[in-house]
Amino acid sequence: MADKGVVNWTYSTCGYCSTGCSIEIGTNTEGQPVASRGVGDADVNRGKLCLKGIFEYEVFEASGRASKPLIRDYIHKPYSPTDWDTALDKTASEIKRIQATYGRDSFAVVSTGQILTEEFYTLGKLVRGAIGTNNYDGNTTLCMASAVSGYKRSFGSDGPPGCYEDFEHTDCLIAWGSNLPEQHPIIYWRMKEAQEKRKFPLIVVDPRVTIFAQNADIHLPITPGTDVVLQNALIHVILKEGLEDRDYINANTNGFEELAKEVENYDPTTAAKLCGIDEDTIRTVARLYAKAGVAMSIWTMGINQSTHGSDGVVGINNLNLVTGNIGKAGGTSLSITGQCNAMGTREWSSCSGLPGYRALEKPEDREEIAKFWGIDPDFFPKKRGLTETDIFPAIETGEIKGLWLVATNPMTSMANTPRIRKTLEKLEFLVVQDAYYDVETSQYAHIFLPAGIWAEKEGVFTNTERRVNLTRQVKQPYADSKSDMQIFNELAKRFDNGKLIKFPEKPEDVFEEMKQLSKGRLCDISGMSHDLIEQQRGIQWPYTEAQAAQDAKGTQRLYTKPATYCYPDGRAKLIPLPFINNNEVPDEQYPFWLNSGRLVEHWHTRTKTGKIGNNNKFSPIPFMEMSPDAAEDLGIKHQSYVRVTSRRGDAVVMVMLTHRVPKNMVFIPFHFFDCVNRLTLGLLDPHSRQPAFKQSAVAIEHVDQDFAAQLSKESRTY
Repeated sequence: MADKGVVNWTYSTCGYCSTGCSIEIGTNTEGQPVASRGVGDADVNRGKLCLKGIFEYEVFEASGRASKPLIRDYIHKPYSPTDWDTALDKTASEIKRIQATYGRDSFAVVSTGQILTEEFYTLGKLVRGAIGTNNYDGNTTLCMASAVSGYKRSFGSDGPPGCYEDFEHTDCLIAWGSNLPEQHPIIYWRMKEAQEKRKFPLIVVDPRVTIFAQNADIHLPITPGTDVVLQNALIHVILKEGLEDRDYINANTNGFEELAKEVENYDPTTAAKLCGIDEDTIRTVARLYAKAGVAMSIWTMGINQSTHGSDGVVGINNLNLVTGNIGKAGGTSLSITGQCNAMGTREWSSCSGLPGYRALEKPEDREEIAKFWGIDPDFFPKKRGLTETDIFPAIETGEIKGLWLVATNPMTSMANTPRIRKTLEKLEFLVVQDAYYDVETSQYAHIFLPAGIWAEKEGVFTNTERRVNLTRQVKQPYADSKSDMQIFNELAKRFDNGKLIKFPEKPEDVFEEMKQLSKGRLCDISGMSHDLIEQQRGIQWPYTEAQAAQDAKGTQRLYTKPATYCYPDGRAKLIPLPFINNNEVPDEQYPFWLNSGRLVEHWHTRTKTGKIGNNNKFSPIPFMEMSPDAAEDLGIKHQSYVRVTSRRGDAVVMVMLTHRVPKNMVFIPFHFFDCVNRLTLGLLDPHSRQPAFKQSAVAIEHVDQDFAAQLSKESRTY
């Protein structure tokens, strides 16, 4: 690689996915970021970076960076630049007007999984303690809510119990709806390196022949949305053949008899007709998993983004509990988290509760946080309000009149784009806070607040394995933008409670507050400091003051001792899971399953990677994977354009013929604006309220190629 003239390297943590890679940013003599490299002595990535991390230094000066606050009275008029006081005064006055007119919960806030944990804590303090709306959530509802819900239902608390090192100890791995090589390349490298040393069997459950499935010992091309059926069938075989760990079950769980009764309904012959996996394979996988010395399961969006997402997570936990595979090296239920700080928002943002995994429903938790912040505990609601996916329907019905979006882009990320477009138009007031002014949702905003990005700020992220890692500030926020924490602090001054609550200016001081509030909690970080985190290249919670005094490492695994789960009796719950088939399924009018997912070169809605040439060049436009056999039946050629339709809308995409998808399925990446989410239905999981992005039905039509090429050309402008 060319010499970039680096004179200084600054420690940071990658700001894309949840892997949590330690990264160094190289700056030249002018102080400009010009290079990125992995940190060799960091345990997570051991010097490696994926394609996104290698070019991450380019995000600071990428096109579309917002330089000043923007304001307008009507969404169909052009923006005008303004100063920060005017923008924040207007924001505060509109929030107060809406709340005074329609009620406190008529203004909603939707956050992200990509700002720093100190900023999440500060935002929660502002929203819960000063603004006072109960309709506050994060975009992590679109990716991790089912994992959170499943962990809480099974174990009594959120928090992944395992770690990456478990790959080095396991004797069998099942990956449920996870394509690690493209979603989390460095975790895949950790897994692959461990597998090459120890030769454990890899089983991939995925309806698509992903890169991960191609490397599997056994690939289970499951019928979409039927994971619970397969899980019940595996447990059926394990119990039928006496392969369960009865000692572990008796010492650590409740509900075994009820679970055993439910899985009697899922013998392999019956289950095969529902989930599409033949009965002999079901028996083989069950025996492999149960007879392994230790076995582990990982999963990503293929489980979470379903009407049965929370049940799917509980089903994985059930499987590991009955085989005794929780809390031991190589035995775990490890959710592979999505965004770089989705864990940070789960721990500290107060979206679903209060800081440090506290619950709004518990009077003692409300009392403790109110006293710490210096406000009346009656200011807090008594239970959680609407999730992101319920906030948008509440806008449609007029229940919510104003909305503040922080580093999230629902015009591209939410299911059923045509509906979201109409929904946003109904708002009396919308604030969009982002690093890039051309984020699609800004089309509907009245005020745009320009925020600093990634290492223009300082603070911590928490990764998939509960590792808290540090991002040092490498440069000042771009132009007249401000860090998210500065914006939150300034806005807080404009509310009565915001004048009572202390809002520290320095990230280290915010972290000190978090440390105090974490003591004795599952997510205890009281032994950490910014400097110690950098020194150790990340520390896994819980990490107490006592551990720090002994110069110990962080806690690798949760629930390692008998009866240490987070329910009052210390036992996990085995939960029976009857299967209710409420998916949208293919029919004569819409004969294809629609699947969606990530590409290794892009990130979410391409707000960042769409501007970086070395990422964007690999997939600059939307495309659709389609079976050659299905294409031949319809007279469709490779690399021609087609129109894909659903009951919600349509999208024009280029066809890529491949045997990675079955004949009755197509796959479209979810990164592109006005594309796959024009088609998706997004039915919600009843427990997590997460949308089912991956179970929709579509039809495919021919389209005028010249017209389609023009649309494709226009899409390349971003």
